[in-house]
Amino acid sequence: MDFVRYAERAAALLNTPLADADDLREFLSDRAWLIESVADKDPAPLRRLQKELRPIFRASADGDEPGVVSRLNDLLAKHPITPYVAGHDAQSWHLHVSDRSSSVSDLLTAEALLGLAILVTDLGPTRLGVCDADRCTNAFVDTSPNQSRRYCSDRCSSRANVAAYRARRKAEADAASAAQGAAG
Repeated sequence: MDFVRYAERAAALLNTPLADADDLREFLSDRAWLIESVADKDPAPLRRLQKELRPIFRASADGDEPGVVSRLNDLLAKHPITPYVAGHDAQSWHLHVSDRSSSVSDLLTAEALLGLAILVTDLGPTRLGVCDADRCTNAFVDTSPNQSRRYCSDRCSSRANVAAYRARRKAEADAASAAQGAAG
């Protein structure tokens, strides 16, 4: 399994409203084999996990490496993970989390935490972020080579850049108007 993908799913889970089982099924739309196992009880523990994950992403965005590691370790202790080696041939051995869990929420929790733990140990604890765009609180995983990602999506990045451009243009126009008024 690609653990960056597990970490990215953790961010996506954090960004997904989970009011009910239908919301969870929508979140799992690309994983049809899990949809049929979703139970009405699954969204509640995942909403709690969302509240537990947010401070990890916030600490990472703030550059608080010890805070990321401490919070992640607390969650790993609270939600033990059972990884196993899987493969389709001798060249494709890889890790998965146990799919023998009692629920979809347990499986998604295990995937999220294992993905984040491996990402933090492989790429560093500051590779998680919270969108810098106004009125956006979406989380993301920064896999850019120079660790420069600031927005959750191209849409937020574009909006922020357009707003900054407009603010600069307005400031320039105001300054020109003030200079003209002082000269006249």
